[in-house]
Formats: sequence, C-alpha cells, structure tokens
Amino acid sequence: MKVAGARNQAEAEFLQGLLREEGVPSTLRRTAGFDVPDFLAAGPRDVLVARSTLETARDVLLQSDLGSVLPGGARTDPPWRVAAVLGAGLVVLALIVLLATL
Repeated sequence: MKVAGARNQAEAEFLQGLLREEGVPSTLRRTAGFDVPDFLAAGPRDVLVARSTLETARDVLLQSDLGSVLPGGARTDPPWRVAAVLGAGLVVLALIVLLATL
C-alpha cells in the first residue's frame, strides 16, 4: 500500500529511513508515468508498506511532521523557499559562467 509520495529518490530514501527506524519495512518504486530508467534518481517515488503496517507508517510520518508527503497532503512550498532556491540557483549559474570565462 502506498503510504507516502516523494519528489525524488533522495527524499524517498529519507522517508524509508524514518520508517525503518520505527521497525516498519518499506519499498520504493517510481511513480506511474515516471518509470523511465533514464531519469536515474530524478522523478517522484512512491513509498510502499505492507497493509498490516499501514497505520503505523502513517503515524510515524505524522509524528515526524511530514504530513505533506502523505497521499492527499499539501505539497506546496512556501514562497520564501521557492525564492531562496531560485536565488541560490542564480548564484551557482553566475559562478559557473564566471569560472568558464576565466
């Protein structure tokens, strides 16, 4: 059963680690429509658990304040986070261009 969704492989492995710490085994799979091996670690992932551990897994994620990864949870980032990521990306791009011109 799908207990959570992640934006990429790293986030999914983080969620899987949280569940493992509480004794809940889980597995990961690429979300339908993103099951192209060329994506490597990019693309959304589903975190799956056995039906018998579904409630425990949901409780673990809710107690970890990760309700937004649960199916049906809010998945929007606050505007300041979007601006910070875009700003950091522009700084990195500027550094790459600067280093390429030297």
